[in-house]
This record gives sequence, structure tokens and C-alpha cells, in this order.
Amino acid sequence: MTGYLTFEIRRTLRDAKFLLFAVALPVGLYLLMADRFIDQGAPASYVMGGVAAFGAMKAALDVGARTAVERGIGWQRQLRLTPLSGSGYLLAKASVAMVVALPPVAGVSLVAGLVSGVHLSAAGWAAAVLGVWAGTVPFALLGLLIGQFATAQNLQAYLGAVVLVLSFIGGLFIPVSTFPQALAVVAKVLPSYWLAQVGHATALGGGADSWQAALVLVLYALVLGAAVVVRYRRDTARA
Repeated sequence: MTGYLTFEIRRTLRDAKFLLFAVALPVGLYLLMADRFIDQGAPASYVMGGVAAFGAMKAALDVGARTAVERGIGWQRQLRLTPLSGSGYLLAKASVAMVVALPPVAGVSLVAGLVSGVHLSAAGWAAAVLGVWAGTVPFALLGLLIGQFATAQNLQAYLGAVVLVLSFIGGLFIPVSTFPQALAVVAKVLPSYWLAQVGHATALGGGADSWQAALVLVLYALVLGAAVVVRYRRDTARA
């Protein structure tokens, strides 16, 4: 698996356009949103946390969901003929998704510090960056799950719908406290709501909510990981 993982990381890092977009989109969104929300009284670190969470989530989803293309061209079928195990393949893909999820978080945090004057201690920056990054694991797995159901033709439709729902209803951009009560209940079911809690923890003081968010995200990771394995095995059996 180590050799395949190295190959996948190198292949992904060579895709300069994809990496640039993965970083440039959330950084651009932060620059567009920061002044407006700060003028309305939101701390810059609060905006930073939400946009960083969006960038990491989207990058992880995009990388994981690319497996739909590999399924379509028969690459997964070819890999099954090699010594690489199915679990090794899935673990490598999830690992690559996590590698790509880190630059958007770091990029948004860097811009927030340089442009908006966000000042945190070394421990605060570590918690802000690494906390959001670690919380992205369920979305890497969700991307893999989407990739096992979608095709190359309908992949963008799947991804677009999932990202839209998770971003806006999950509260990455708009505080859930402003939602109607019914919609707020729905928001708290989504994993993106809890990732937003991790992202906003620096501005809101963290505490028990951060630990609750971490626990919920771990549970989501376990459930989604099991779903990915079950779907992959069924796809293998059909092949």
C-alpha cells in the first residue's frame, strides 16, 4: 500500500490546477466575506473557521469522489488484479484526500492573519488549523462513498448538491442561530455543522462544544467508513 499511496500523492500534487483551485476558492471566499461579516460584528477568526472548514471539506470530497472516474475507466478492476488489497486502496484514497484538505485550511488561516489581523497563540493556531483538518476525515470518506455510487457523467451533479447542502444548511457560511427552528434541527444532523463548530471554536472559546463536535465527527467517520467498505465489497462482487 505504501508504494501505491506514494504514487497517488505524487499524482495529485502534480495536478497544479486542481491544487490551486482547492486553495484559491476558499481564500477568495474569505476575502469576499470577511469585511461584510466583520462589519456585522462577527470576529474575523469566526469567519476564518467557517471558510477554512468549507475549503477542507470540499477538497476532501472532490478527491474522494474522483474514484467514480476510476471505476468508469476500469482502473479499480485493474488494481484488484494486483497485490494491493481493497482496504489498502480505500485507505490510500482517504489519505490523499486528507493531504489535499490541509492546504485550504492553512491558506485561509494565513490570509486571515495577514489581511484581517487575526492574532492567536501558537497553540491557538495549531488548534484552529489542525482541528479543522482532523475534522475533515468524515468528508474524505463521504467523498469515497459518493465515488462508489456516482458515475463520471453524474459525478458533478452529486458533488454540487452535496456541497451546497452541507455548506449552507450546515452553517459554514450562515450562523445556524439565524435559521428557522425546523431548519436548525436539520442543520445539527449534518456533519458539516459539527465541523463548523470546530472551525468556530477559536472565536467562541471552544469548551464542551468542541469535544461534542469531535465525538460526533468520529461517529460519522466510523459509520461512513463502514458504508464505504460495504459498498466497495458489493461492487467487487458484481465485477
